[in-house]
Amino acid sequence: MKYKIAFLGAGRMAEGILTAVEDVSLVIMAEKVAARAEELRQRYGVVVTDDLKAAAKSARIVFLAVRPQDVDDVAEVVRPVLKPTQVLVSIVAGKTISKLRRAFGPDVRIVRVMPNLALRAKAGMCAICAAPNAKRGDVAAVERILGKAGRTVVLDERHFDAVTALSGSGPAYFAYMAKAMADAGMKLGLDGDVALELSEQTMYGTAKFLLDGGVPLDQFIAGVCTKGGTTAAGMDVLAQSDFTTAVADTLAAAAKRSKELA
Repeated sequence: MKYKIAFLGAGRMAEGILTAVEDVSLVIMAEKVAARAEELRQRYGVVVTDDLKAAAKSARIVFLAVRPQDVDDVAEVVRPVLKPTQVLVSIVAGKTISKLRRAFGPDVRIVRVMPNLALRAKAGMCAICAAPNAKRGDVAAVERILGKAGRTVVLDERHFDAVTALSGSGPAYFAYMAKAMADAGMKLGLDGDVALELSEQTMYGTAKFLLDGGVPLDQFIAGVCTKGGTTAAGMDVLAQSDFTTAVADTLAAAAKRSKELA
């Protein structure tokens, strides 16, 4: 049977993309762990196989969704069956288009994507770039799929280490901040569940307001900070701390690791 989309690997990020596909009957997933394969069958009704080669040769768009260290092994299996008419979409962190072309062959039309886990909430952020031999329609097709699970941006590949550090790894940093705020709320006497809900909803609402309203960040901060008020008192502490340096160092470390993974 012919499928429109195949996934080589069925981890959490692949599952996030799967949730954006309106008709899962057009999808086949390759997953070697039997328990995970059965979980996906039961949850989504999707076809799952343990045969990488069968999955790769049966679809027009093939998502590469494995660990960076597994790319070469997967390429050895599927390279003989990939055709120039197919599009290979890599969501593997750090692996450049040139490395992917060496692994899968120069004729494969490769589109590289850096997604984040917010795809699973249909609020993801995906950066996209394409190999020189990819067609304009290849990028458009990938944008259509991923756009149903959030936002997309097309960038030069030279920006991808920064993208990986900022939006790819960013959800973990936001969750870390949300936990820190909830923990601080508990120290002020709030119940743990209440503190966490206040923290998470505040983060969600602020992000939604900024995205929907298009207000510049500095203007938004100034609007919340009434002179002599509570927010201003808190912001004074942040301004005197090494918070911005810590954030910059965090992203720099993630970007450096992305380069190393390449």
